[in-house]
Amino acid sequence: MNWAGSGTRVRIGPYVLPSAVVLAPMAGVTDRPFRILCRKLGAGLAASEMLTADTRLWSTPKSRHRMDHAGEPEPRVVQLAGADPEALAEAARLNVALGAQIIDLNMGCPAKKVCGKLCGSALLRDEPLVARILEAVVRAVDVPVTLKIRTGWDRSCVNGVEIASIAERCGIAALAVHGRTRADFYAGSAEYATIRDIKRHVRIPVFANGDISDGKKAREVLDFTGADGVMIGRASHGAPWIFRTVNRELRGGFATPALLRSEARDIIVAHLDAVYSFYGEETGVRIARKHLGWYCGQLLAEAGAVRQELMGAADTAAQFAQTLKTFDEWVGEAAAAA
Repeated sequence: MNWAGSGTRVRIGPYVLPSAVVLAPMAGVTDRPFRILCRKLGAGLAASEMLTADTRLWSTPKSRHRMDHAGEPEPRVVQLAGADPEALAEAARLNVALGAQIIDLNMGCPAKKVCGKLCGSALLRDEPLVARILEAVVRAVDVPVTLKIRTGWDRSCVNGVEIASIAERCGIAALAVHGRTRADFYAGSAEYATIRDIKRHVRIPVFANGDISDGKKAREVLDFTGADGVMIGRASHGAPWIFRTVNRELRGGFATPALLRSEARDIIVAHLDAVYSFYGEETGVRIARKHLGWYCGQLLAEAGAVRQELMGAADTAAQFAQTLKTFDEWVGEAAAAA
């Protein structure tokens, strides 16, 4: 076994990761404030939100924010999506020039607007094109190139092992595999047998992804698949401290003490402050609503009314004040009950 719990670190090119528990790239979620927060809380790696390889779209505010990596810990990872090998190669070159230290290629996104353009997991149906893309991007840059995939397009086309073998031959430095096909989207339960088969066929690091929600599940998945690490996505929504929890359980084999309410409150208000600073007033209050909804759902027993108040805040000052009041009261409830 070669995952972090056995004492061996995961290496991607020249980079030895501080943890084998990494954050999954998620559009609309893993912006710079969230990536930095998750890294501080123990994520070994955090890739950017998916950036299109079409450079004509890079002038939009959304793309400019996705390309902003100021203050991020190394290695800085940019995830690219596209279907044209030369366009992806050029996009990779440009992002490396802007400071990207790892290029990640998205062949796992199941969204219709992505697959409809034959990008994301739609590429899994065309193995020769996959090879051309990987060869072009690896050849174009002098930094590690990684790849995120699903197990296949649908249950009749589970070709994750074939795609992984192509990736290794093309020089991909590490692979993340979500244990569902594109047709599954996020329904049902992730299956890990395909990830186990992939790990048996390739020598590059493999990260298992899908339904990993705590340290116990992470350990089970690592033991079953032999993967080098785990990638956590939706379980980090409203709970970025999950990386600290999973790391402690994997490294020490013991349960993590419950997060203090005061610690959670401080993490939340610091996250809000970073969101406001990054996006500004109008966008900041809107982006923060999403995260506050998740925090309330994770932590508050009666989240409905509180969530509604936070969602209705008209500006960042009102939203921040209401958040601080809400979670100060939540901290106080625990102190009073002690």
